[in-house]
Amino acid sequence: MLKVEGLSVFYGRVAAVREASLTVNHGEIVALIGANGAGKTSLLNAIAGQAHARSGSVEWNGARLLGLPAHRVVSAGVGYVPEGRQLFGSMSVADNLLLGSYVECTRRWPRLLGPIRAYARRCVQDDLQRVYQLFPILAQRGRQRAGSLSGGEQQMLAIGRALMSSPSILLLDEPSVGLAPTLVKSILSLLGRLREDGLTILLVEQDAAALKVASRGYVMEQGRIVLEGEAGELLGNDKVRQAYLGRAAV
Repeated sequence: MLKVEGLSVFYGRVAAVREASLTVNHGEIVALIGANGAGKTSLLNAIAGQAHARSGSVEWNGARLLGLPAHRVVSAGVGYVPEGRQLFGSMSVADNLLLGSYVECTRRWPRLLGPIRAYARRCVQDDLQRVYQLFPILAQRGRQRAGSLSGGEQQMLAIGRALMSSPSILLLDEPSVGLAPTLVKSILSLLGRLREDGLTILLVEQDAAALKVASRGYVMEQGRIVLEGEAGELLGNDKVRQAYLGRAAV
């Protein structure tokens, strides 16, 4: 279980997250929704070791994550798909995936020396094939530069890269941004398949449609968690429907 309690993140004197608390149980998809600037990304960055939290606690499987550097968080089994994908555009699709496997590879063979391209393919071949099975288009474009992919393909690559570390929980920040509705449906359907395979997921989105694939959800406004509940319950909430689905209660 991921357990976040009383988390506060400041940038100078500006509070991005104020005493936020949430839980994600094993095998769940939990959606965290909120408008742009609500503090969702700052919360994820603090969990992933990419932002400093002023106070609070973050635990995964009983182990403390808060304060650990990002690579130690990945080693603990936390995968992160950041907003904007943050791929290495000049590198190939295959090499972007292999970079995602670096922590997993060194964990298996910590004393193995040599260029990452030479040994990563050997020690994570099964993981690479699993990603290619999930995203066949990536296998077809393995030698292509990541920056030349379409938006949807880049999002697939970002998710695939995170899966290469064999995470137990996957954090996704706005995976639907810039994608056509049909591609968004495909991404959300994929998350459902990953959950069925045993992966735990914390999904951050502006659109409340993310609740349709989630077990439970939280609503964040101005750095605070203001609503929480079962996904269906939140989808039926008048305030959520007006603010995040763009339609008033009937």
